[in-house]
Amino acid sequence: MASKSNPEAVGDWQNLLASIEANSADLAHLEFSRLKLSGTLDRVVDITKQQSALTASKQEMTRQLREALAEGNRLATVLRLAIKEHFGIRSEKLAEFGMQPFRGRPRKAKPPAPEPAPDVKL
Repeated sequence: MASKSNPEAVGDWQNLLASIEANSADLAHLEFSRLKLSGTLDRVVDITKQQSALTASKQEMTRQLREALAEGNRLATVLRLAIKEHFGIRSEKLAEFGMQPFRGRPRKAKPPAPEPAPDVKL
């Protein structure tokens, strides 16, 4: 028999338990197993409810985490700008805070000026 999904299995068990209870006089020898399946069914239903609640909670925590990370990034940016303002953008002290001091741009080498052609007089 192929494995069933949770809702299919639960529905199948509920139908089976109802049929066994309807025929309890003929199936008295299965009472212990019926009670075990009934207990397992209750446990599966409880676990499914808890799982749904935890999924919702996880989604809410993920949303809160995203908001906190965005706020933290904004605050870190403000602090970095304030540190640059305090020490100056060229200060080597910025390296202590994980920032690159501005050291200027490397200058492009100027191409040599073409030499004027010698005047030829004839």
